[in-house]
Amino acid sequence: GTDGTTLTYTGVGTCVVDANQAGNAHYAAAPTVSRSVAVKGASLVGGTHLAALRDGSGYWVVAPDGSLTAYGSAVNYGSMAGQPLNAAIVGITATPDGRGYWLVATDGGVFSFGDASFYGSAGSLRLNKPVVGIATTADGRGYWLVASDGGVFSYGDAAFHGSTGSLVLNQPVVDMASTPDGRGYWLVATDGGVFAFGDAAFLGSTGSLVLNRPIVGIATTPDGKGYWIVANDGGIFSFGDSGFFGSLGGSVPPHNVIGMFANEAGTGYTLVDGDGTPTHFGG
Repeated sequence: GTDGTTLTYTGVGTCVVDANQAGNAHYAAAPTVSRSVAVKGASLVGGTHLAALRDGSGYWVVAPDGSLTAYGSAVNYGSMAGQPLNAAIVGITATPDGRGYWLVATDGGVFSFGDASFYGSAGSLRLNKPVVGIATTADGRGYWLVASDGGVFSYGDAAFHGSTGSLVLNQPVVDMASTPDGRGYWLVATDGGVFAFGDAAFLGSTGSLVLNRPIVGIATTPDGKGYWIVANDGGIFSFGDSGFFGSLGGSVPPHNVIGMFANEAGTGYTLVDGDGTPTHFGG
């Protein structure tokens, strides 16, 4: 919208701006000048990132500088706020009991808090692509890191089940999720392409669709026989035994969703905006 002097963008896309200057008794009217402005969404790299308690009663949001905010029944066990970092924080995952969590940076550096144990990191390695996410094993005694090329790094009791690190992807990987028994995992790319490894079954993707906004996360059903992927505008895509309970796709102005998590029963889910605001769907 505009008030005559200020142009305010309300969404992504192409905005055509026409400039007009009326004439008067001394000057003729100026010809109309038209310009197109491409309005892009916020960058996914350097945004805020999300982890939740398994019962869905609380969650954490972490920012690139390592600062962390706890919501609901989630407890703040510490953060990297005010500490020198070699690279921005891009991921967080919680221990199974929710009494701790790990943060991961784009260089693969891992920082553990609460009852989360440190099992290693990629901070000293020369990576082909930056790390974009982290997921924990079922018992919390290990974790995987995933890079934007789909390269996977395993630590503790996390087993390596495969990766896309040697493939040429259409779009970069943005998140990962493990199966309930920790014997497999899914990777998801920004176009909604899903890559399954170990005992993780491929149940569908949006890789062949044209999306309004990029995918930012993946969440699994309790039995691991389904998953949801969520777009930055809050659009939800469900596969396998995951139910569709609603979405924020098509909202005006569009949301800036950073991730989602399901409730313990898999009968509902919560989408979280970059400012920490939750939107619940289902039971």
